[in-house]
Amino acid sequence: MPATETLEEAKRVMQICNSCRYCEGYCAVFPAMTKRLLFGDGDVTYLANLCHGCQGCFYACQYAPPHEFAVNVPKTFAELRAETYRDYAWPGVFKGLLEGNAKWVALITVVLTALLGIGTLMVQGVDKVTAVHTGAGAFYEVIPHNVIVYLASAPFALAIIAFIIGALKFWRDIGAKPAELFSPSAVWQALKDVGQMKYMAGGGHGCNYPNDNYSMGRRYAHQFTMWGFMLCFAATSVATLYHYAFGWEAPYDYLSIPVVLGTLGGIGIVIGPIGLLVIKKNADPEPRDTKRTGMDLAFLWMLILTGVTGLALLVLRETSLMGPLLIIHLGIVLALFVTFPYGKMAHAVYRMASLIRFAHERKPS
Repeated sequence: MPATETLEEAKRVMQICNSCRYCEGYCAVFPAMTKRLLFGDGDVTYLANLCHGCQGCFYACQYAPPHEFAVNVPKTFAELRAETYRDYAWPGVFKGLLEGNAKWVALITVVLTALLGIGTLMVQGVDKVTAVHTGAGAFYEVIPHNVIVYLASAPFALAIIAFIIGALKFWRDIGAKPAELFSPSAVWQALKDVGQMKYMAGGGHGCNYPNDNYSMGRRYAHQFTMWGFMLCFAATSVATLYHYAFGWEAPYDYLSIPVVLGTLGGIGIVIGPIGLLVIKKNADPEPRDTKRTGMDLAFLWMLILTGVTGLALLVLRETSLMGPLLIIHLGIVLALFVTFPYGKMAHAVYRMASLIRFAHERKPS
């Protein structure tokens, strides 16, 4: 990463924290910090992405503003995480999408949805798009199956490639050994930490939201969001298996595995992000990176729109609204995949890598 004021501020803050160590039991950051006497660029970049932003250390800190030391770990690390997303974005030509992210996400969503709608109407005609289609293969009467597959898989595959390249560069720069990234025990420990949202419990009482009060609300909202997303992914995976292995075409019965998983997932990516929006609206701005609020909001709204349109498509799939809803839902999903590497979703990749590194560091010597 290029040298920045944020990097230097993070080093300064960590030197002070490492001398104090009052917050040593709060989260993974401080035990990892104590393993270092000096802090290079890679060290603070690693620690920043290990931070889950619970804000407990800010309210507990005797050196926080208005003290002259002005120690503000959550804000400094949030700003450094944003620089991580930008500096490790691939291809580099798209780094600009991280600046003014909300506007770019909105524009990409509108353009892709409009292009998909116009293209479908030109090929299929208004009558077919707005007709009532029922039974196996009903969705593909509006948009052919192969078209949906190609449209969705291409941006998703590119996002995965972009994330892998970014993660490998990040791993190199934080000074970790290449083989450690794929250590089964460390990966498993990191996955358990992610699944439990372990470090969103702060010192054990939860995050400090909306101020210095303890709450598990942010942890629960993140769990709804993450598991909702994973259930939607599982639903798509099972549906793919149904289609190619058994020749069963969507839409499936309401009590089928893909529909149940997708319904629960859709509910999760609506409830979780709404909870996070409420928390962000009421949160104290001082320990936050308010310059990137738009990036957070854009990602949350994209998840909500994905869930709402998916659930609406499920409920109204045997009506004349199925075709328009399918176009809108698919357009939003495409925009979500296209913008994955250049928005808030990037935090999951670098945080996971940091948790793998931390799993190695906390192994007994």
